[in-house]
Amino acid sequence: MTTNIILDMNRIKEVLDRKGIKQTWLAEQLGKSYNMVNSYAQNRQQPRLEVLHDIAKILDVDVVELIVSSKKK
Repeated sequence: MTTNIILDMNRIKEVLDRKGIKQTWLAEQLGKSYNMVNSYAQNRQQPRLEVLHDIAKILDVDVVELIVSSKKK
């Protein structure tokens, strides 16, 4: 039996929720489909670094806020 573990690598959904921004709006701003943005927000797919920077700029946050740290606290 294979178990698929989805690791949270980004915090896009969390930042969107905190700012009260819809994924559909972000998709329009990025010029990407809702399905693509939703896959980023659900951590099913990770955006390329360039796209992550674009998301940070659109959301007016530091790109670091969109990434889950690899260091354990």
